[in-house]
Amino acid sequence: MSSNDGHRAVLLHEAIGQLGIKSGDIVVDATLGGGGHAKAIAESLGKGGMLIGMDLDQDAVERARTALKDFSKPKIHLVAANFRNLSSELAKLGVTKIDKALFDLGWSGYQLSAGRGFSFSAKGGSASGGKDEPLLMTYSANPGEGALTAATIVNEWGEESIADIIFGWGEERYSRRIAKKIVEQRVSSPFKTSRELAEAISAAVPAVYRHGRIHPATRTFQALRIAVNDELGALKNGLTGTWVSLAEGGRIAVITFHSIEDREVKRLFLKWEQGGDGKRITRSPIRAGAEEIKANPRSRSAKLRVIEKTQDNAK
Repeated sequence: MSSNDGHRAVLLHEAIGQLGIKSGDIVVDATLGGGGHAKAIAESLGKGGMLIGMDLDQDAVERARTALKDFSKPKIHLVAANFRNLSSELAKLGVTKIDKALFDLGWSGYQLSAGRGFSFSAKGGSASGGKDEPLLMTYSANPGEGALTAATIVNEWGEESIADIIFGWGEERYSRRIAKKIVEQRVSSPFKTSRELAEAISAAVPAVYRHGRIHPATRTFQALRIAVNDELGALKNGLTGTWVSLAEGGRIAVITFHSIEDREVKRLFLKWEQGGDGKRITRSPIRAGAEEIKANPRSRSAKLRVIEKTQDNAK
């Protein structure tokens, strides 16, 4: 199912089915994106309960508002906020407990075309002729003065720190070569755009690597995006806050798209299960079927994990 032309919700039916949403539930969609999951949640709630949708990107909130415009019920609250602050946002709404929560950690086609430096040429080994956007990589359209950006990292951070980020959060085998090239090039020409950075990365790696299955800059861009937005810290804080706010019998579903995030989700779910107040509904992650992958190739890497709260120790 596609919420609209810019984004297709991944593992939509699987996620909604595993959450087991009932009329009267209070459900959080922590990552509104294109609004596809939010619409399916609203349909599942019917005329009862409440949907609380969140996204740091105000544009995503407005897209969801459009997708949900025909729903007079359930009660719907849409908030422009980072899901790491979910607990405080719930408090503002006077909500003490929720029944279900969904996190879709993929980034939509809208973000790819947002003009913030997420994008570069997706075809071939050269970035020539590709996207040429400011090196921000912030999810917020207005990050504010002094906010960390991708340009800050590549133009100001030390070579070893850049290499560590690219290797640790991008799992890039040529992280040292790429970091060295970045530091050498910025001396005479500081990086300003996504295409400049993608071209430097392509020049830094072996020729055979430039013509692989994915663009040679893909993993480096992923690493920079994670660093700029503190995605792993936000994920840990957001899931932990959600777990505290979750009612007994409630469920959290998380869709990840790369192994770094999936490992963190698996670690937290296992910790809660071993602590005696949770039960993993999915021992192994649910993956997209052949039909969905054919219709939406980006779903190939998606993994869905679900946990249920069996005991509310906060009561």
